Amino acid sequence: MDNSEKFLELRKKYKNFSYNSFQISETDEEINIEYEFEIENLCKFNPTIKLLKKNMKIKDIHTDFVRKLVFHMGMIELISYWKPTCSKNVIIKCGSINKEQIQWFKKLYYYGLGELFYTNNIKISMEEFMNITCIGKENNSTGDINEEDYSGYIIPIGGGKDSIVTLEILKNIQDKKALIVNPKDVTLNCAKLAGIEKENIIEVFRKIDSNIIDLNNKGFINGHTPFSSMLAFLSYFIAYITGYKYIALSNESSANESNVEGEKINHQYSKTYEFENDFKDYTTKYLKTPIKYFSFLRPLTEIQIAKLFSKYEKYHNIFKSCNVGSKSKPWNWCCNCPKCLFVYIMLSPFLYKEKLINIFGEDLFEKENLKDTFIELLGYSKTKPFECVGTYREVRYASSFVIRKIKEEGKEMPYLLNEYEKNYTLENLEIDITKEYNKEHNLDEKQDELLRSEVFKDD
Repeated sequence: MDNSEKFLELRKKYKNFSYNSFQISETDEEINIEYEFEIENLCKFNPTIKLLKKNMKIKDIHTDFVRKLVFHMGMIELISYWKPTCSKNVIIKCGSINKEQIQWFKKLYYYGLGELFYTNNIKISMEEFMNITCIGKENNSTGDINEEDYSGYIIPIGGGKDSIVTLEILKNIQDKKALIVNPKDVTLNCAKLAGIEKENIIEVFRKIDSNIIDLNNKGFINGHTPFSSMLAFLSYFIAYITGYKYIALSNESSANESNVEGEKINHQYSKTYEFENDFKDYTTKYLKTPIKYFSFLRPLTEIQIAKLFSKYEKYHNIFKSCNVGSKSKPWNWCCNCPKCLFVYIMLSPFLYKEKLINIFGEDLFEKENLKDTFIELLGYSKTKPFECVGTYREVRYASSFVIRKIKEEGKEMPYLLNEYEKNYTLENLEIDITKEYNKEHNLDEKQDELLRSEVFKDD
């Protein structure tokens, strides 16, 4: 049975999925949130979120509006537990949203699960894939709306080059905190190097229910979910209870490009400008606080971010973007996946060759086993790798730039770059794409000036 048939069979067998409840509680040290979701006639799920209080000034969490925010986080959390059976009916038992809100969430779910549908050969329309019914009570409460009660920045960081660039450009902002979900050495070390003390790191521990792993192992439907949308609602919740005004993400304009030619299937959908605007519109209309969620790096592309990052040498031997790692060192670069190759390519115009090898441990341009991945990244395949990677144009530009540089130096061409030059047309290098600036963004005037000054300063 292929996955498209499995999808239909599971939907028939497990028709109903429910969002049963959520609970929020606190101790002197932490805030705890627990959800209950259920696939009828199969199992229940109880994922949890724990937020360390540290020395933060936190508003009263036992209010209707805080519960409203926690409920909304659950509306995103449920996607991971709905996907094993893709039940047609979703019943919201612990709250209620109107028809317009339902359509908002359905759009997010549908495009956020686009990769899952594509990789499992599931073909279904947005109208048909899910029915959402609310039988819980409506919560029309409002939060603090006085803009003077909010200030400062929350900067989510994941240990990669993008959030490091945001940290560095905003280093002179005094009132800021780093937000880390499920902290690891790499993320904590990046924050420390950026001058953020541990007391100013917001640590969140998100724990999935083990039942989802059991279902994955049993062959139920599995695939990518839009985690960044969870981060959006989570960071909004944290900004509200701590009184922070700006949530500065590090998503770039490159995230807008689809992974499948001619189709709206994007691994990074919840990192796109479209989702950012949708989230802004939704929170403005239904949550109504002065909190601003935006991507500070939205005007830039991946190669521009790589150029900026190449100058921050103190991070070069600690940052990590690989999602694979190795068995002995899980937070190392595996040097065999699309993400490793993509980051290597983006940095190559600025660091190739010795400095890059010092970071990765080997020259990825010499790896013959990465040829197919390289061709996909260049855009000469049906799909782009389903990873957080940039545009075809950037990959071609960076690769062409290094080819020209190697030729000028009279050195031997590495395997992958030789394959590119031999079989495809190189990118036009007359236009310096590292000096472009996308006008589609949500930065205010001061933030825009700050970013522009960094991008266009003399090299």
